[in-house]
Amino acid sequence: MTTAEMKDEAHKWRLDLARQANNRGWQLAEDHGREPEYHAEMLDAAHASAWLWSAVGNEINRMRAQMLLAQVHALVGDGARALAYASEMRDFFVGHVDTPDWELAFAHVIFAHAAQVAGRRQPYVEAYALAKQAVAAIAEDEDRAIVMKTFAQVPAP
Repeated sequence: MTTAEMKDEAHKWRLDLARQANNRGWQLAEDHGREPEYHAEMLDAAHASAWLWSAVGNEINRMRAQMLLAQVHALVGDGARALAYASEMRDFFVGHVDTPDWELAFAHVIFAHAAQVAGRRQPYVEAYALAKQAVAAIAEDEDRAIVMKTFAQVPAP
């Protein structure tokens, strides 16, 4: 195997690990409500995903990893860190005209959750209203159902 082939294989391997960490983090986040011992694995998966995407991904991958980090930190009660991740992620997705409807909804939902956990009432209420509008605007039922799994974890104001 040539050096170029070895580098290509290593890149593919890292991409696969990034996907696995991301998928595991979201799986644990969607199943939230379990005992605190799952929190460590959820945090580890989210941080591993972010680290791997920073090495092998593009800007979208890194912002999606920020989205997962924001959600996971909100779920474990770390509002300040959740809000920091959520703010950067939401600014990115809101600022891009080509953001898919489901991803824009996720950005608002997760920002609302982070703001709520951080005790930031006004941003929470505003983001929650934007999230409701964005979820209602999702064209595909399947995409809306996926976003709703996360939105259901955010208490209504």
